[in-house]
Amino acid sequence: MTVPGKFDGRTAIVTGASRGIGFAIAERLVADGARVVITARKKEALEEAVARLGGPEVALAVAGKADDTGHQAEAVGQAVERFGSLDMLVNNAGVNPWYGPMVELDLAVARKVVEVNCIAALSWVQHAHRAWMGEHGGAVVNVASHSAISPAPGVGFYGASKAMLVAMTRLLAVELGPRIRVNAVAPAVVKTKFAAALYEGREEQLAAAYPLKRLGEPDDIGGAVAFLLSADASLLTGHLLVVDGGVTLAGVTA
Repeated sequence: MTVPGKFDGRTAIVTGASRGIGFAIAERLVADGARVVITARKKEALEEAVARLGGPEVALAVAGKADDTGHQAEAVGQAVERFGSLDMLVNNAGVNPWYGPMVELDLAVARKVVEVNCIAALSWVQHAHRAWMGEHGGAVVNVASHSAISPAPGVGFYGASKAMLVAMTRLLAVELGPRIRVNAVAPAVVKTKFAAALYEGREEQLAAAYPLKRLGEPDDIGGAVAFLLSADASLLTGHLLVVDGGVTLAGVTA
């Protein structure tokens, strides 16, 4: 359920937002009154996303790599210049270039996963803090994963990086309170292109293990993130909201 005007006058950056979960988050925030700066690597996909979000009055695209500090500075600077503030940050961009046993993982690939999923997220927070939030306050949500709390063979190192992101979330919540809240969401399998290898060809079988008998949709995560960014969550910081269709209760690896 959207709440028109909930984020009136507020500006968000959502990384990795040209499609999937990131786009759904941006779409929900705009529906609730926010202006959004969306980032991703491909300019054309971002421009299409801006049009779908309602055009330049409410959305701005800044293309670049999530772990590029120059890109981060540009996006943060444009948010403040174009919309006058930076009240919310959603670290959604992530990579998972390996599927297989962790013992066989190329260490160069492992370093890239940590660089994008963890170090880049910290850098985005640092830029946002310097440019706006340190003085004016704000809210941050990091998009983690169910694999951060439950072993997920095949994507084990991705899960390990997301566990690090959860730990960072808690530490930042302690360090940045009371003016900045920092929380995280941990989705189980969500039906996106990014997660296709986890469910394509076996969606019904996978969903059977979930008490709600379905996999997640991007909108499910958009609603959860909007809640954590909103005044409705004003007493929540350092919290990990698990959005998993109940699969954790069933004791099954997502």
